[in-house]
Amino acid sequence: MSRVAVVTDSVATIPQSLTEKYGIHVVPQVLVWGDETFRDGVDISPDAFYHRLQNDKVMPTTSQAPPKAFAEIYRKLLDEDYHILTIVVSTKLSGTYISAMQAKEALGDAPVEVVDSYSAAMAMGFQVVRAAEAAQQGASLAECKAIAEQARQHTGVLFAVDTLEFLHRGGRIGGGARLLGTALNLKPILELRDGRVEPVDRVRTRRKSLTRLVELFCERVRGQEPLRLATLNAAAPADAELLLEEVKQQNIKIDQSITSDVSPVIGTHVGPGTVGLAWMVGM
Repeated sequence: MSRVAVVTDSVATIPQSLTEKYGIHVVPQVLVWGDETFRDGVDISPDAFYHRLQNDKVMPTTSQAPPKAFAEIYRKLLDEDYHILTIVVSTKLSGTYISAMQAKEALGDAPVEVVDSYSAAMAMGFQVVRAAEAAQQGASLAECKAIAEQARQHTGVLFAVDTLEFLHRGGRIGGGARLLGTALNLKPILELRDGRVEPVDRVRTRRKSLTRLVELFCERVRGQEPLRLATLNAAAPADAELLLEEVKQQNIKIDQSITSDVSPVIGTHVGPGTVGLAWMVGM
């Protein structure tokens, strides 16, 4: 029976310790900054990215990972007799799914499956990790795919941004567009819902936005086990630590806790200062 390898893209922001533990293969998204091109998480670190973002007059843009990047990994894994499950960022946020499918189709009837996570960041990352756990335990490609599709219903992400400017400029704001013009001096709280960025609430101060974010998170996960939790931050580690401490005070059992930096490609769209909570419950 062939082994299953799990492939994802860098939007998942899975810590290196977990990609190494489960043999997860990560295809980098593309960051374009003026005349320069960077592979997300490979050619530019989050620290370097956010420092430059706050000081550079030229704003970066992003591009989906090309089919060639997926095809190179697919061929290598197929040569090693792997079946391949690919889990990518939401199709409502990126064309990455199309790139992965084009790479799959170029290989004919090779045992490759591609799943739309309907998510991003570590909400997507938890789906990938859960499928990789199953693969490591000997699950078939069909079984791993079914687990990944099931996991979509058990994950979520809430986040607070300093400004809607970056989401609006990148066209990723979804229903949050209706907050534009009313969000002056307000701190929006958003979530990924059905693969799109949607508004949840808005409050008047940064501190209140963190407290409200924790309240909303608790409403969504309380009483469900097991709970895997990731704190997310875009150049705001102190606020991410504060979020985690507030969650721990809510008498919620956390089975796995991860700290995840928001990658440059995501940071291009949410902006510095963004913090969030991503989770998987019930599986």
